[in-house]
Amino acid sequence: MSVSGSRAGSSRTWGVWNLPNVLTMARLALVPVFVVLLVQGGVASRWSALLVFLLAALTDQLDGHLARSRNQVTPFGTLADPIADKALTLGAFVMLSVLGPVPWWVTIVIAVRELGVTVLRAVLARRSIIPASMGGKVKTVLQMAAIVAFLVPWASFLASPAVPLTVAWVLLWAALAVTVGTGVDYCVRGWRLSHPSEAVASAAPAEPGTAGTADEPTAPAEPTAPGTSSTPDRAEP
Repeated sequence: MSVSGSRAGSSRTWGVWNLPNVLTMARLALVPVFVVLLVQGGVASRWSALLVFLLAALTDQLDGHLARSRNQVTPFGTLADPIADKALTLGAFVMLSVLGPVPWWVTIVIAVRELGVTVLRAVLARRSIIPASMGGKVKTVLQMAAIVAFLVPWASFLASPAVPLTVAWVLLWAALAVTVGTGVDYCVRGWRLSHPSEAVASAAPAEPGTAGTADEPTAPAEPTAPGTSSTPDRAEP
């Protein structure tokens, strides 16, 4: 490959100013617009805030697809994309708690999980990048669906909004459960990355006659009485 071709490829892959990164920055810029519209109150502002949120959520799906399909995954995008996602969802949950529909403790639990996972991934970034799991993607979809369900001003066009609000609560509890579950999963995977030898040792079953280190001879195993186990602390299958 020529030097000019190599530089072109590097620019395409590592440059900040590409379409996926612009969409990510646009999503981040839409967050304060969304917040201001909700603060204004009124049905029209509520609908406008909902449209802004949906537009920002659309860029979340689009920028990742474009970055992968165009080979434009950059360090900036890798860092900025989750920040923009969390700014959007946490901003929405905070505002929904301020306005009343969502309890503050739910928002706090979600915020602790999201910020904690962000810090964990940043700490382990030099060792390895924890890839997003399918559960994390389901979590994001459920969170955004719950936010949309609570943002819609149902009372403005429905005589009894009990049914859609019930659906909104179901989505919220499902999002909360998946949020906490995936947070625990990230912590476990982070611990395995930071303690690889311990994780392998705890996961791999001991083979007969291999107790001790590889450089030291092992003593022959003593016979055990019939009906007893040579590993008494191991749980039964």
